[in-house]
Amino acid sequence: MTFWFAKWSRFVLALMCLALFSLICVRLYGAQQEAGPKEQAGPSPAQRADFAAAADDVLNQMSQITGLKLRTPLKKSLRSREQIREYVVREMDEDKDAAERYAGQRSAEAFGLLPKGFNLDSFMVDLLTEQIAGLYDPKTHEFYVADWIPIDDQRMVMAHELTHALEDQHFQIDAWVKAARPNDDAELAREAVLEGSAMVAMVSYTLQERGMSLKDLPEIDPSLLVGDMSDTPLLKKAPPFIKDALVFPYLDGLNFCAAIMRSPGWSKLPRLFEKPPTSTRQIMHPDLYASGKTTSQVSLPALDTALGSDWTKLEDNIMGEFGWKEVLKQFLGESQATPVSNLWNADRYVVYERKQDKHLVLVARLQLATEAGASQFFGTYVQALEKKYQQRTDISRQPQDFSFGTLDGGVFLRCVARECLTLEGADAALWKKLNENVHLGDVADPQRGATTTLRQNHQAHSAAR
Repeated sequence: MTFWFAKWSRFVLALMCLALFSLICVRLYGAQQEAGPKEQAGPSPAQRADFAAAADDVLNQMSQITGLKLRTPLKKSLRSREQIREYVVREMDEDKDAAERYAGQRSAEAFGLLPKGFNLDSFMVDLLTEQIAGLYDPKTHEFYVADWIPIDDQRMVMAHELTHALEDQHFQIDAWVKAARPNDDAELAREAVLEGSAMVAMVSYTLQERGMSLKDLPEIDPSLLVGDMSDTPLLKKAPPFIKDALVFPYLDGLNFCAAIMRSPGWSKLPRLFEKPPTSTRQIMHPDLYASGKTTSQVSLPALDTALGSDWTKLEDNIMGEFGWKEVLKQFLGESQATPVSNLWNADRYVVYERKQDKHLVLVARLQLATEAGASQFFGTYVQALEKKYQQRTDISRQPQDFSFGTLDGGVFLRCVARECLTLEGADAALWKKLNENVHLGDVADPQRGATTTLRQNHQAHSAAR
């Protein structure tokens, strides 16, 4: 999926920190903060001096809380909204080039997680410019805060971002996160460690003023915070997947880090960087990380030759438990998505795009924890596909196989033992070849509508338009 935009959740701090702080205050001691900061005029020299003094004070406290000593002096400054917007645009281009971001967006469209034509780049820039409160730049080793944030709220942002600064001096966080590439699921898990540990530190900074510690931190239900954030103008317009992906590193990361560190304390932090979680599944189920159980792997055969030179491979990656939960949730809701996604064990997906008309083909292979889990996934994903494709022809439904035709090509699903295989936007010939290469046995005889060739499908789709 290339969850590249999830990285940018670390910059939505005005929203995240204040909403979380309000939520935890209510849970712990019944107080509630205001919903968010109001923009003020540019800072005066006295305000800049107050900012510098506050940053030094908070940095010292965060060093004591985390046990991470400051190794080199830290640059810090106040920035205007315009300066922050310029940084966001520049950093976005440097982190993932336009082709990589396009591939990620198209993959999300193929899974049904984003509407066709959704301008993800533009949306993220606008969102970050609206909600950003502060950030730490690991490339320049500089920390800065939006100059319109009131000084009291700045301290909370500082607690989070200065934790990143201290972690960077000890663990080189930018290189550490990127070391998980090209596994997007593993990279998102590392983002969750990074953001989750900074959230735990921020909350610990708040709790210590009331004589509390990490042991008093309750588990936070991410859905509660998502509800609070939906009141903000841009997130109100965002697809649910975007909201969830932005929240995941913060809230699921917080619950994960708190679960791992609650008993031994901050002495456990270096271990999270030395032996990071390998999947979002381990983030969502901290006991699996603690058990040391490794994540399984599955593969998909190359279909480049079978498709031909008119096609380009956009992505070849891993969705993970978080990704598949989002897919099922998109069409069936969280109550149906959660128990099925919990059965995830491994996956692989590939997305191809036809050069001429941008038609997509999506191939995915999943391994579930048990055969019963694969059967449960089959039944649930059949429902999801029916919701995803409202217009279906020549439906073929058998105990292990499900297929139908659409104007965008055939859709196929098959589950055998613990394995499930799905193909969308292609024809029966490619489906047969895929099954042969994956060694799942002979496929059931497809109906006429699903056997339409890709060339015929292209002609029919063009005529329909």
